[in-house]
This record gives sequence, structure tokens and C-alpha cells, in this order.
Amino acid sequence: MNVNEIRKDFPLLKKSDLIYLDNAATAQKPACVLAAEREFYENCNANPLRGLYELSEAATQRYEEARRTLQRFIHAESPEEIIFTRNATEGLNLIAYSWGAAELKAGDEILVSIMEHHSNLLPWQQAARRTGAALRFLECTKDGELTPQMVKEALTERTKLLAITQVSNVLGWENELAKIAKLCHENGTVIVADGAQSVAHFAVDVQEMDVDFFAFSGHKMLGPMGIGVLYGKKELLEKMPPFLTGGEMIESVSRTGAVFAALPHKFEAGTVNAAGAVALAEAARYLEGIGFEKIQERENALTALAMEELEKIPEIHVLGVKEARKHYGILSFTVDGVHPHDVASILDADKIAVRAGHHCAQPLLQYLGRPSVTRASLAFYNTEEEILRFAESIKQIRRKMGYGA
Repeated sequence: MNVNEIRKDFPLLKKSDLIYLDNAATAQKPACVLAAEREFYENCNANPLRGLYELSEAATQRYEEARRTLQRFIHAESPEEIIFTRNATEGLNLIAYSWGAAELKAGDEILVSIMEHHSNLLPWQQAARRTGAALRFLECTKDGELTPQMVKEALTERTKLLAITQVSNVLGWENELAKIAKLCHENGTVIVADGAQSVAHFAVDVQEMDVDFFAFSGHKMLGPMGIGVLYGKKELLEKMPPFLTGGEMIESVSRTGAVFAALPHKFEAGTVNAAGAVALAEAARYLEGIGFEKIQERENALTALAMEELEKIPEIHVLGVKEARKHYGILSFTVDGVHPHDVASILDADKIAVRAGHHCAQPLLQYLGRPSVTRASLAFYNTEEEILRFAESIKQIRRKMGYGA
């Protein structure tokens, strides 16, 4: 992989000397993705699915082509199983409201891993309150490991649903979803997976994993903000009532009721983000064009270099397991005696962008005894030079805060 050539594809990286290490929050956008969104508005700007004229039909065609691209990208069986949303958060809320209202009741249990982003926790807290179901947590080890055996031991005959991330946004830990899904299905449990931190880093096959639902955001995989995907098994989606009602998601409406549209449009009320979907499809093609094997190799090497450099500093403590390849570019750490917000501010003064705080995973950090951490998250377009500059800046933080000489 020629990273210098790849960086030329990203307008912000070309024109800025910023070292961008906040990729888990949002990824930079290649020019082809920006062009795809602009090209849609310049050449196909009509409301999809509604007009019986050529321009609207062209917009509809582009939108549905994007759906088929995302179907192929995550290896779904049918385009009907691909629902466009605003982001992973909306997709997870959709399941909690729609599936949850129809399937959960008092006495049922919802099992949520402790490492979930709030987007895959709060919807289930609310679903439990609405339905009377009990919410239980599946805890990891203090090193951030969560194994299928731990899932097996936590499942009970009352566990109706397991909500679990594929890759933790704090620890970088990958959960073995295929093995976990098998255990869930043997127990009669539905599995909901958050793929926001995985789809940009390695190839995903929802059929091979056999998850029931899988949600992800476009902006974390080089796509635009405001577009995401919810995958659901067709037989489950067909039974679920709509999440939102209004325009486009109906077949017919009377004064007293409505007949809802077939999948996937039943869950896509109102004017859709067609330009965002087209640009997201372009992002998927861009990632496939580079190749996930090369992406993983590159990101593993950068992560190993970063961990090696941080381990040289006694006052730095990286959360999670020791193996770099199990972090997927995510390095959450603390600096002795320095608040994470101060760490981020000092790095920002050195033109290095990282994130500090609870990372929308407060229960996890409370469980680990770290209310706040700094997180550097790497992508394949980062360079070794950037990692070394980041490490050098980290070395100076305690001195700048008044510790030592």
C-alpha cells in the first residue's frame, strides 16, 4: 500500500498539516465520495420513489443501486434486508422500538454487553422500561476480553435479546459474533450487533455471522454524515411494525388506517437521503478497491508502532489487551496525573487531533475504574511519521503540566 498516494485521495489530508487520530469518531472522506454526493444533486436531484418522470426515476435507480451495493458490501441475502437510516443510532433505536414493542414483555431479559456504546445501551434501557423486561449486563474482564464462553454462561431461558458490539469503540476488542450468534440461537435469543467500528476495518459477512440485526454508520467508513444502514433478517423485519410513519412508507391510506409498504420501504418514511446513500455506496467501493487485507495489515502495523512507543513511557497506561492486532487501531490511554481533557488540549496545540472523555461508554469506563480516558484511533491513511510525532508529543505532556524537569 502506497500511503502517500492514498492520502492524495483525501482533500482535508492534502491541504492540512493536522495529524488526524480521531478516526473512530468519524473518518476522513475521499474525493470520490464527495464527488458522488455532489454529482447526485447536480444530475439526479429529484425525490426518489415518488415521481413518474425521467429525473425522479433516475434518482430512484441510483438510490436502489446504492442499496444493492451495501447489500453486497456486508453480504446480505437480499436488498430488502438493507434499510437506510441516518446512522447506527437510529438503526438500533428502530429495532428497540419496533421489534421491542412487538416481542418484549414483563419477565423477559435483555442482555447488554458492558462495552456497548450508549447507542446500543440507551435504546434497550428505554425498551425495558416500556415493556417491563429486565436489563442485565454482560461484563468483560478488566483487560477488556469478552469470550463466547462468558456469553454462554450469561444466557438464561429468559434472555430474549443480546445487544453486543462487533468492535469496542474504547478497547478495540472484537467480539466473535459468529460463535456468539450460534449460542444465542441455540438459546432462542435474538442478537443485535453494532457494526459502527468494524465495517471500515475488515470485511463483514452478516450471513456467515448469522446475526439477526446489524447496524452501522456511513461517516465512520469514509461516507458522509447523516446516512447509515440497518441490516435485519427478512423474516424478522416483515413481522415488525414501522418505526416512523408518514410519506412513502405506505401502500394506501384511508381515514381509519393504512396498508404499509413492503420491505425495505416500510422503514424508510419521508424523503430519503438518496445523495447520502449514493455517496455511502461509493465509500464502500473505495474500501473494497483498496482491499481489507491491505487495510488490516496497514492498521495493525501502525497500531503496533503506537503501542510500542507508548509502552516506553512509564506514566502511560493503555486500556485493553496487549496484542496490537486486537485493537483495530483504537488506543485508549491515561497519563498519570494529567486529566484526559488536558492531554487532548496539549496534543491539539501540537496539531494532533485525538478524543478525550467517556466516549459514550460510561458504564464500561466506570467498570474499569477509568471515568475518562484519551483515545487515539488510527486509519490506514495515517503514516508512521504521524505516529512518531504523536508519541513524541505524549512524552512531553507531563513536563508541560509541571511534572519533572
